[in-house]
Amino acid sequence: MLYFSQKCFFSHTIRTNKPQTSLHHTLKSSVSLIFNSMTTTRKQLEVQTDDQTPHKWCVLLREDVFKKFMSQGSPAVHKVFGGGSLFSPFLFGKFFDPSDAFPLWEFDADILLAGLRSSGQSTTVDWFQTDQDYVLKADLPGDGKNNVQVYAENGKVVEISGQWKQQGGDSKSTKDWRSGNWWEHGYVRKLELPQDADWRRIEASVTNDLLLEIKIHKINPLDCDISHLTMKDKETV
Repeated sequence: MLYFSQKCFFSHTIRTNKPQTSLHHTLKSSVSLIFNSMTTTRKQLEVQTDDQTPHKWCVLLREDVFKKFMSQGSPAVHKVFGGGSLFSPFLFGKFFDPSDAFPLWEFDADILLAGLRSSGQSTTVDWFQTDQDYVLKADLPGDGKNNVQVYAENGKVVEISGQWKQQGGDSKSTKDWRSGNWWEHGYVRKLELPQDADWRRIEASVTNDLLLEIKIHKINPLDCDISHLTMKDKETV
């Protein structure tokens, strides 16, 4: 009986032009909304190489200071510095000041993050290398409003930083947040570049203001050989 009623209903819907048109527009609108919500925006970041900020990251973050800061912190603080965050000092199992450069690509991600995952914590941080590049991927803290910046320092370090809280007071008289207790206003993660990384060819992008991806091209040995031969030829001449 139920099957018969459903059959009559669908038969009536198909035969009646007006409801069919209405249903078509409703479905079309729904699909459009779903499609728009799934649309991704990818923004290319400028990798800066000239940062003259004095005394940047001169204040080191100690473990006891960090634990006290977290115990008194708001949900926003825990979101920025929680265990699975790229900017957490405990991301790699033991405390490590993120303002100090870490040799990330010397370690396998699955091995280094095993302790974090075994404790039931999740993370979006991942890194790996291909024949051509070193790659890092991670979610950024915040709700889609990130001001993350990427620097290449002296060809040896890549630095990822941003603010999670604005400084108070007169902006003209307030010193750069990175020169003091930086964790009270922002976050940072400094990573050592491998020897064969080309610091002049670093690409950084953010998808939907949330997912950060950094790609560091490797130095092509053939380019080095050609450059060496060119210099040798000039010396000969």
